Amino acid sequence: MPSATNRRDRCPPAPWTADNGGMSIVKINVLTVPEEQRETLEKRFAARAGAVENSDGFEWFELLRPVEGTDTYLVYTRWRSEEDFQNWMSGRAQAAHGGGGGAEGAEQRKPAASGATLWSFEVVQQATPGQSGPATE
Repeated sequence: MPSATNRRDRCPPAPWTADNGGMSIVKINVLTVPEEQRETLEKRFAARAGAVENSDGFEWFELLRPVEGTDTYLVYTRWRSEEDFQNWMSGRAQAAHGGGGGAEGAEQRKPAASGATLWSFEVVQQATPGQSGPATE
């Protein structure tokens, strides 16, 4: 079992950053994924390593698999600012979702999800292990 220190090392960074003078933003991509496409979706995300991690302003990523009663996956990303997210969307995100060429590329471009919605949030409070109270502005 990981120590408390190791768990803290894997927690998202505090939402307040000196760089932007404000709170982080969260984008949650809500994907409807039919049962027969779940494995395809998860493999594509596993193969995407590095597609977002080195982007300016990127803070956190999680792919959340539904456990029961729904076909909805959540793709959670956290960014220093809306501007950082938009810069990623207009650059690396387009390349990451563009697929390759040839027959294999055509299969890569076929969506695993049958629907998608993007939710946007500002982080206003956060707690981490060992913290006495929520971090706020």
